[in-house]
This record gives sequence, C-alpha cells and structure tokens, in this order.
Amino acid sequence: MAKVEELANEVQQLNRDELAAFRDWFRKYDSDEWDREIEKDVQAGRLDKLASEAIAEHKAGRTKEL
Repeated sequence: MAKVEELANEVQQLNRDELAAFRDWFRKYDSDEWDREIEKDVQAGRLDKLASEAIAEHKAGRTKEL
C-alpha cells in the first residue's frame, strides 16, 4: 500500500496542466487494461455462457432495440 500512497502524494503535487495530462493518460491506460482483461476472458471462454443466454433471450423476443 505504501506505493499507492506514494503515487497519491505525487499526484496531489501536480499542477493543473500536469493533472489533466495524467488524467488523460490514466483514462486511456485503464481503458486499454480493461480491454485486455475482456479479451482474455473471451479467449478463455468465460463469457460464453453469458453470450449464449443473451442470444437465447434475443431469439425469444425478450430484448428491445437500443
């Protein structure tokens, strides 16, 4: 946890422009990391059951168009 506290302290020391740049970087980093996790789950078949259930619900007419 010390590392997180150290990072938090560093972030608190950023000026407005640096904080905006960090926020943009972290948002992209976090999004890309999430995409990698989802891709691993897909490849491992962890989402197959959910996908099958969603397809069955759609075929049964229990979905609506967004």
